[in-house]
Amino acid sequence: MIRMLALIATLVVIGGAIFYLESSKPKRVVDEPDSKSEGVATGPLAPDISTPDSFINIEKISIRELVGKKVVLVDFWTYSCINCQRTTPYLNAWYEKYKDKGLEIIGVHTPEFEFEKNYDNVLTAVKKFNIKYPVVLDNDYSTWTAYNNRYWPHNYLINIEGNVIYDHIGEGGYGETEKQIQLALKQLNVGMAQPQNVVEVDFAKVGTPEIYLGSA
Repeated sequence: MIRMLALIATLVVIGGAIFYLESSKPKRVVDEPDSKSEGVATGPLAPDISTPDSFINIEKISIRELVGKKVVLVDFWTYSCINCQRTTPYLNAWYEKYKDKGLEIIGVHTPEFEFEKNYDNVLTAVKKFNIKYPVVLDNDYSTWTAYNNRYWPHNYLINIEGNVIYDHIGEGGYGETEKQIQLALKQLNVGMAQPQNVVEVDFAKVGTPEIYLGSA
């Protein structure tokens, strides 16, 4: 009986010592939300550009090198896609308005058709659509696959920490996309105005060599 009581007392002492040691350990601190990031969502780490075939408007570019420096809008597009052509004027307008305030746009050109893999064809399209931001040729779909993307066009907004915080598929949503760009740019301590009206587009001037055939 005495041995049993002694054993229990010993276990109690050991348990107390373990509890004391654990409670005295430094705790992992979870960062509080930064007031500069108010209104900006968090998301997964953005994949980098993967095995680019070539670049237009820049010698080379990667997302990793822009972390901590720029807000990045990745636009998956292909030049004969009419939906992509309709979104290009908005991308051009955002680039012009925000490139000096911390925004970088990267057009990831992932071809739908074989002729869209040709560098000269893409270059001609970039000039035709007056695209000034960097364009990356993703002929092997490796960047497309890294993002698990399935659509043209598809925009991914990446904050200065390198996280995808917003994405939009297809046409439309221009006001919301611009608002998210402005919120992300606040992390760079740039005084941003309230969301502005987006550029008006004359769709009658937008053409495409892509043709769809139906039952009619």
